Amino acid sequence: MKLARFSRIGFILAAAGSAVGLGNIWKFPYITGENGGGAFVFVYLITVMIIGFSLMIAEMMIGYLGRRDSVSNFEDLAPRHKNFWKYGGFMSLAGLIIMIFYSPVIGWTFHFILLSLGSLPSSIELAEKSFTEFISIDLGSQLFYHTLVFIFVTAVVARGIKGGIEKLNFLLMPVLIITISGMFFYATTLAGFTQAWDFMFSSDWSKVTSASLVTAVGHAFFTLSLGMATILTYSASLPKDSNLVRSSLIIIALDTGIALLAGLTLFTFLYEYGAELSAGPGLVFISLPTVFYEMGFLGNIFAFVFFVALASAGLTSAVSLVEPIIQYLIDRFSLSRLKASLASGLFFYLFGIVAILSISKEYGHYFTFGSKNFFDWADFMTASVMLPMGGLIMAVFVGHVIEKERVASLLKTQLGMIYPLWYFSLRYIVPVALFVVMLNLVGILEL
Repeated sequence: MKLARFSRIGFILAAAGSAVGLGNIWKFPYITGENGGGAFVFVYLITVMIIGFSLMIAEMMIGYLGRRDSVSNFEDLAPRHKNFWKYGGFMSLAGLIIMIFYSPVIGWTFHFILLSLGSLPSSIELAEKSFTEFISIDLGSQLFYHTLVFIFVTAVVARGIKGGIEKLNFLLMPVLIITISGMFFYATTLAGFTQAWDFMFSSDWSKVTSASLVTAVGHAFFTLSLGMATILTYSASLPKDSNLVRSSLIIIALDTGIALLAGLTLFTFLYEYGAELSAGPGLVFISLPTVFYEMGFLGNIFAFVFFVALASAGLTSAVSLVEPIIQYLIDRFSLSRLKASLASGLFFYLFGIVAILSISKEYGHYFTFGSKNFFDWADFMTASVMLPMGGLIMAVFVGHVIEKERVASLLKTQLGMIYPLWYFSLRYIVPVALFVVMLNLVGILEL
């Protein structure tokens, strides 16, 4: 089936929208500060260019050459053992499984958008109590927001590449960039900006350990939305004469730039008002609301704008997570886009309800297996196993399976003098790095 084509800017915005997610805003700033500040940023940028850039080019190349869904692309491009390599394309399932817990989290941002219009919590204790009760007791509200996410995402992907995904990113990515930039410029006027800058960029090489290197590699890989066939699927819709290298660099710059601006902004607010420095959901759903409360009426405005931006980042990523499996259903089973979108949407919606129940106080024990509940298992299996495995498969496929001449004919001119370095990195450095990251994440190798 002939794919609709992205415009060049549409592809960049869609791919950047996929890469810029909730993790950029609540994870990157904290791991930067905890791992040596500027020293870690330097290490991170090196790993982005060696690991992230190498893999992004490889994933884009598979989609660009194959022009079909991920499974068909692996099957078509493999010079031999096609029936074996087609299973590499099932990395597209990772995005659908991520949506099981990602959709409820986006729902949390909807809740906080409404909360920002009213009374914000006045202390960390109240904020923590309110958030805990919301995710563990208020099942009705969570199911309502989860349903809104399901309807929104399904409606967008059902409209296709041009009419849905590209239009969404043309709307929401500028909203995200303008919002984060505006808040950043305001943050530069506050006294806490100096402390935030020191926290994130003062180099402390004593904190850069082997574990920090693994953290940098892992985050560089995950934040660029690699290993789940999203970039691969989007690249199948690129115009024929596209420059993959230039597009990759722009996407990486947008992703990293937004993460840095968001980190400086959020930590400026935390230092300015003496709030607790925390990581993950605690940063945006507990610490920040109390900071916004201290700002008075201006804080309500900032809270509303911030959570709208956070929801925008989540929704653009959510659309990209389900698109690969939709394209697979269309290509391999000849489903209409509407039926494929509904099937994919209902999958993450129904299992998302299970994820919500698994973190609830009343039903959580029914959905807890071993040391983790269903919500946490979905997170663990994708982040620790499926995504790095997907990246490893792509690196081996492009670096060792596809004919060298075919790779060179497409990328040698675009990469120029760094082509030999890129190809060496993809063949040898990337697989080893991802293997070590995967072993560390599943607890087999402790660094």
